Amino acid sequence: MSAGSKLISYSTGSQKKEPISVIVCAKNEASNLKLCLPSILTQRYMNDVGNPLFEVIVVDDASVDDTKNVLGSLQNTYTNLRVVSANADQAHSTHGKKYALAKGVSEAKYEHLVFTDADCLPASEDWLALMSAPLSVGKEIVIGYGKYKQSKGLLNAFIRWETVHTFLQYNAYTLIGKPYMAVGRNLACTKNIWLRAHETKIWDTLPYGDDDLLIQTVANATNTIIVSDPCSFTITEAKKTWKGWIRQKQRHMSTGKYYRTGIKALLSIYASSHAAMWILFFVLLFNLNSIFIGDIMVVRCIIYAIAFANTANKLKEKKIAVYFLLFDFCWMLYNFTFSPYIILKNKKQWI
Repeated sequence: MSAGSKLISYSTGSQKKEPISVIVCAKNEASNLKLCLPSILTQRYMNDVGNPLFEVIVVDDASVDDTKNVLGSLQNTYTNLRVVSANADQAHSTHGKKYALAKGVSEAKYEHLVFTDADCLPASEDWLALMSAPLSVGKEIVIGYGKYKQSKGLLNAFIRWETVHTFLQYNAYTLIGKPYMAVGRNLACTKNIWLRAHETKIWDTLPYGDDDLLIQTVANATNTIIVSDPCSFTITEAKKTWKGWIRQKQRHMSTGKYYRTGIKALLSIYASSHAAMWILFFVLLFNLNSIFIGDIMVVRCIIYAIAFANTANKLKEKKIAVYFLLFDFCWMLYNFTFSPYIILKNKKQWI
């Protein structure tokens, strides 16, 4: 776990700026677009004469709310905003969010692409510069951190705890040259690498999962990097209800069955050993001949908690390290609960 506590911070440096296409898919997101899109459109990423060196493509995926009017109003203010419509009645082989993404990528003018969601706010005016900088020096995939807003309640605390825990895992794997996942709300890549992923056999197995499948199909030890500068984060609201969060996790977890065999084995070993530690702890806790299990558990939790707290601090995630022991146990229950979706089931909707 110590390897996972090391974070990569990527500076924009003095490399040449390349033009960027930012792609946002929106399905009935009128209120979120009105709130979040101006922060994307006004990023501090300009050419030599002070004009935006990027376009923002919003793919309206057959919305039935006020999305069309909101986007039309914003286009009157921002010249770098383009709107693409995904016709729900049009025949197409790719379904769900992936269809909308494909429309956006096909319309993109530039080779460098940055993806985020309609409900995401960039953490700073330098978000776009930081996320795109590695592409300018030869990287093909840039994985960012998707932060959830802090609010009251145990659900919000667990969502943020689980987000840090997941980051610890995929950051550690990326550092050792085995990238396996990303978050679609904060991701950059070249158009060429995205098209390569799009042409693979597993791409159309789900209507979502574009982020993880991109990493599984075309990412490697040399073409992928994680950027973890706090100014490079995106920020979104966490689910407010347990029901909404469960539906979201069912969808997210469904992509795990399409991971490479070696990655699935390693992740399974980690989850199994984690559960075994807790189960053995409770089974043996009151056995006088096995009292040492308590000492082992204490040492394990201290080491793990230090790594977690260090990472949470660097990710600017406040007041969740105190929940470590409780949520570490809950993560075992979380795995048991969602294991059917990890192993067998798929969710068919992307929202």
